[in-house]
Amino acid sequence: MKITDVRAHHIRIPYDAGPASFRQGASAISALDMVVVEVSTDAGLTGWGDAFAYVCPKTSCTAVTEMVAPQARGLDVPDADGIPAAMEQIQRNLHLFGRYGITMFAVSALDIALWDLAGKVKGVPLHQLIGGAKRKLIPAYASLLRIGSPEHIAAECGRAIKLGYSAIKLHETTVPAVLAAREAIGSGVPLMVDMNCPMDGPTAIRFAQDCKAAAPMFLEEPVWPPEDFATLAEVRKQGGLDIAAGENACTVHQFSQMMKAGAVSHAQPSVIKVGGITEFLRVAALADEIGVKVIPHSPYFGPGFLATLHLMSIRDEGLIEVFFMTRPACLWGGHIDVDASGHVAVPQGAGLGYEPDRGVMEKYRVA
Repeated sequence: MKITDVRAHHIRIPYDAGPASFRQGASAISALDMVVVEVSTDAGLTGWGDAFAYVCPKTSCTAVTEMVAPQARGLDVPDADGIPAAMEQIQRNLHLFGRYGITMFAVSALDIALWDLAGKVKGVPLHQLIGGAKRKLIPAYASLLRIGSPEHIAAECGRAIKLGYSAIKLHETTVPAVLAAREAIGSGVPLMVDMNCPMDGPTAIRFAQDCKAAAPMFLEEPVWPPEDFATLAEVRKQGGLDIAAGENACTVHQFSQMMKAGAVSHAQPSVIKVGGITEFLRVAALADEIGVKVIPHSPYFGPGFLATLHLMSIRDEGLIEVFFMTRPACLWGGHIDVDASGHVAVPQGAGLGYEPDRGVMEKYRVA
């Protein structure tokens, strides 16, 4: 069976996050941009992948079309055991474009699609190919977007808890915001604080020390630049709180540098950035060896979210990140909704488990 085509679909679905906003620099983001990658074969089977695309959908589409698709067309579809070697060769072929960022977003999409195809060929779910599921339900945490006002933060935290979420993540950078969240959810609910790389080392250390009363599970990416692992390790040591990072990292090699520097207690590979399922598995294996917990970056709604469910199902513990927002449509119907107990069901169909709703794809397609 050979790959006949690789096509990138730009899908944009609006959302409502109440008082919260999703910002990149000075720009507010009002819709979820996805680059869903369709890999066709001469046997009639289709694999689905996902390239990170929040603020770069056209660029991610171009990377898939101009870099990855020519590498994949005509390729014999490998079985599960052959995917790592096939992807290693493609990474080698594309390394002159850079080992991180857009190139790896596109590579990630192809890798996910190949694993989807491997499962479909065997007629088994992805989790059966990568070690076997230990859990059928994955606990979800509500990932709140940036709010700012402690009063509104408290209200949104309370609303998430009432909907069944058993853990909360903020995207805030002030101590009053963190303290307001803790007061709203009580002492028994895990609280995470995603900072998106705003501070230098001394400022981050003071912030961590000032937040201790709120007992966050971790601070996420407190330091700029995110690849300054030495400073991140110092914040972890001097600030007295656990540190999470990795959503901006690509390939197991960068995670190795991060973890061996002692920078993180929690590694956060993003399957649609890191290099796909293949690299995610390598990161998780290294984290287990070193003694770092794995809590993936997964605030997206395309094939990458399905892949993350499978990847977490083979682990004994760990949460999945769900953006706390409402949206008018979903590629997977209601299959990835959070249930009343705050869990998301692991897909049991072949490959990733579900086929995207092509009607939704067409309605929200960006030409």
